[in-house]
Parts: sequence; structure tokens; C-alpha cells
Amino acid sequence: MSKKTAINPTREQNYPEWYQQVIHTANLAENSPVRGCMIIKPYGYTIWENMQRILDQEFKKTGHVNAYFPLLIPLSYIEKEAEHVSGFAKECAVVTHHRLEEKDGKLIPEGKLEEPYVIRPTSETIIGESYSRWVQSYRDLPILINQWANVMRWEMRTRMFLRTSEFLWQEGHTAHATKEEAIEETHKMLKVYEEFAENVMAMPVIAGEKTADERFPGALQTFTIEAMMQDGKALQSGTSHFLGQNFAKASDIKFSDKDGELKYAWTTSWGVSTRLIGGLIMTHSDDNGLVLPPKLAPHQIVIIPIYKNNAEKEEILAKCKELQAALNIEYYNHSNITVKIDDRDLTSGERTWQAIKTGVPIRIELGPRDLAKKQVCMTRRDKEPKDKEFISFDDLINNASNILDDIQNSLFNKAKAFLDKNTHHVESLDELKKFFKKDSSSGFVCCYSTNELEEEHLELLKKLKISARCIPNKYKKDLGNCIFTNKPNCNKIIFAKAY
Repeated sequence: MSKKTAINPTREQNYPEWYQQVIHTANLAENSPVRGCMIIKPYGYTIWENMQRILDQEFKKTGHVNAYFPLLIPLSYIEKEAEHVSGFAKECAVVTHHRLEEKDGKLIPEGKLEEPYVIRPTSETIIGESYSRWVQSYRDLPILINQWANVMRWEMRTRMFLRTSEFLWQEGHTAHATKEEAIEETHKMLKVYEEFAENVMAMPVIAGEKTADERFPGALQTFTIEAMMQDGKALQSGTSHFLGQNFAKASDIKFSDKDGELKYAWTTSWGVSTRLIGGLIMTHSDDNGLVLPPKLAPHQIVIIPIYKNNAEKEEILAKCKELQAALNIEYYNHSNITVKIDDRDLTSGERTWQAIKTGVPIRIELGPRDLAKKQVCMTRRDKEPKDKEFISFDDLINNASNILDDIQNSLFNKAKAFLDKNTHHVESLDELKKFFKKDSSSGFVCCYSTNELEEEHLELLKKLKISARCIPNKYKKDLGNCIFTNKPNCNKIIFAKAY
């Protein structure tokens, strides 16, 4: 007899549909009337706000400040950087008119613009124009700016959080006097992303450099963090780009150095987006719904009062509020613990399952017998729903922070074990092909490969529906013969199916 689960279908039965159902049952988001766009509901947006708050603090620790640049970018700005344009041209949404007029009962676009505007797909070009005016001397550098914004990329196939036509993100754009400073910045921000993914999201990642064919359009080097989802596919979860002087030359970002010589600046860009929420879902969630690491959960503890009559209700609710107040002043991850009392007019079973499906890390139930024994019934979301334990009021208050930390570490360790188990090392092209030709193939394959593959090899990857994800930093000194060309002194590269 199969195990009864809250989410149908299960991950094993239909992973894509399971993912959609987790989003639906946790009330995170829904499709909007606008093709390819989503409405992020309050619970889902709170998760994004928590991500945003923590990342913003880290950016500011490294000397960055926030600014905002226009949503609409003149087409002529986009045209300045040919290679950059080619990477986004097919995804650009273009504004061509500036008003609507009514004709025969319908609104018709009128007032054609002299120059069309592109709705921001990324902001290198318009920010570069500003930097060209702001930078005159070496004293004006470095510029370390981040922007929290929305972007538009007209995607043909969309999936909530993972790939939508409009999404939320942050994009850092910096300008430096030297190549060395810009490269240091690129690596520094990738490390910020890596530590956020692992320490806050409890999502293990492989950090490394993108191959030549996978670089950001116009960049000299692109660095990435790649996470493994529970179906074995890779999710590019954050990128940091060393742009060299390409964008500085296109935007005319020049400065006089200490000797009075006119030079082009060196620039970087880096970003993460709401696809991190998709990564969070697919890294931790199970067949009963969403599972959230405590550091990002909107509510770290939910208290469910259980009573049969008004006399019990008054006494139990009073104790619930007392517990809530005591827990609220305890600290976890540099903030007060967040506690919610769920006293809605629903059965205790319904409230319990909603707490499970929304991924609340700790669920507390308090009924008349518990009150008499000065204890609560506690369940952790990283364990089975029926895996309950009874804990005294004092022990709950004194140990809540430690329990949350244990859940955080438990989720990371489980995901890390999955990543390690499903990362395979192969020694030949035949092994690579054999692995990915299997319908059941799942995970990453690591092998020696040249950074720049020939067209025939890229076609092979396309047929296998895989791509080069990155050259892992941890294997940078491990060199061998390329499995495609037999060329010596090649790095190990991760290949995988990907979102």
C-alpha cells in the first residue's frame, strides 16, 4: 500500500507537476493574466524579502550601495554592445508608442516614438551611460552600486520562479581603475552568493567558472554557483561576471589616472533572482509540501491551540500567547524568533496540515493535557509528520534557537549528501554518453574537458540535452586529457541537464 501524501502527484510520479503543486498548496504564487508572468503572493514574497534583507546586508558589508536606474532603455544604448545584444535580442520586449487613442470602441497605440525603448532585460548599457558621466578621474573609482529591480525577458516556455517573462532580482554593477581590482570584485561577490546559498538557504552549490560557450554575452569571464535539484538537474543560482573593458569602451567610461593618462575602466556585474525561491523549493521540499530552512521561513514556529470548549479555549490561548511572547524575545540568526499562533476557525488537523504544507520549521500543539503537564507537543518539518516529541515549556523556550539551528544544518546535510551521491566522475566520452542516454540518468557528471568545444561536440551535448555547467573551483588544479579531443592539461568540468 502506497504512503498517503499531501502533494499529488509525488516527486517520483511527476516531478514538474509536483513542483507546481507545492507552490499552489503553500500559497506562494500563481500565474497572472499576463503571458509568462506570475503573481507572487504575500507568503512567497516574504521569503523573497528575507532573502533580499540578508543579501542586502552582505552587499553593504562589502562597501556596495543601492541605486535605481530606469526600466526603459533607449534602443541605441543596447545597440552599442553588439555581443551583448545578440545574447538578449530575441527576449527583448520593445515599447514603440507613448499613448493610446480610442477608435471604434477600441484602444489603439498612437504616438509612435522616435526611438523605441527596450524594457530592461539587464542594465549594463544604461548604467554604463551614467558611469561615463560620473567617472572623470581615478579618484571617482571604484563605483560599487547594486540595484534591486524587475526585468523582462520574453521567455517562450515559462515555469513559476524558475523562468518567467518578468522576474525580480538584484544586479550589481561596478567600475574599477585596474583589471586586478575588477577580478577581485568578481570573485568576492561570487563568494557572497556561495555563502548565502549554503549558510542561509541550506542549499549546497558547486562554485566555478563558466566555459567559453556558456559565458554571459560580452563578458571575459563568468563565474557561477550551480545547485542540484532533487530530480538531478542543475540550477544556475547566481552569477558574477568579469566584463573587462568591453562595456567601458561601448559606454565610453574613461578616467585620468594618477599620471594624467586617459584609460578605460574595468567593470563587473553580478546578480541573483527570484529563481532562488524555485531552487529552495526543489532542494528541500517533499511529498507533503514546502520545506523551509529556518533562516528564511516567514514563521519559524507556529503554535496550534487545541480545545473543545470556551473554558479550555481561554486558558489555552492565554498560555499560547505567553509562549509566543517568551519565544519572540529569543534570538536566532541575529534576529528575534518569529512565532505565529494559528487559532483560525478550522479543525486542528486542517491547521496542522497547513503548517506542514507551508514548510514551517517547528510546529507546536498545545491542548488541555499538555497544559496540565506543562509541556507541548513539538514536530520538526525536517522529520516525518508523525515524528512527535513532548517538551516542557521551559525547555522549548531555552532550546528553540538550538532546535532551529539543528533543522537548518539537517536540511543542508541532507541536500549535500544528495549532491555528493549524484555527482559522478567519468573517464571517457562513451561513459558520458552512456550515462545521459539512460532515461533514469540523474545528476552531475564530472570529467576532463577543454574549455572551448568544437561544433560537433556542442551538437552532441545538445542531443544529450545537457550542457557544461562550470569548471569547479575545487578541481582547478586537477588536470587531465579531454574526453572529447584528448587534449592534455584540461580542467574537470561538470555536465548536467539543467533548468
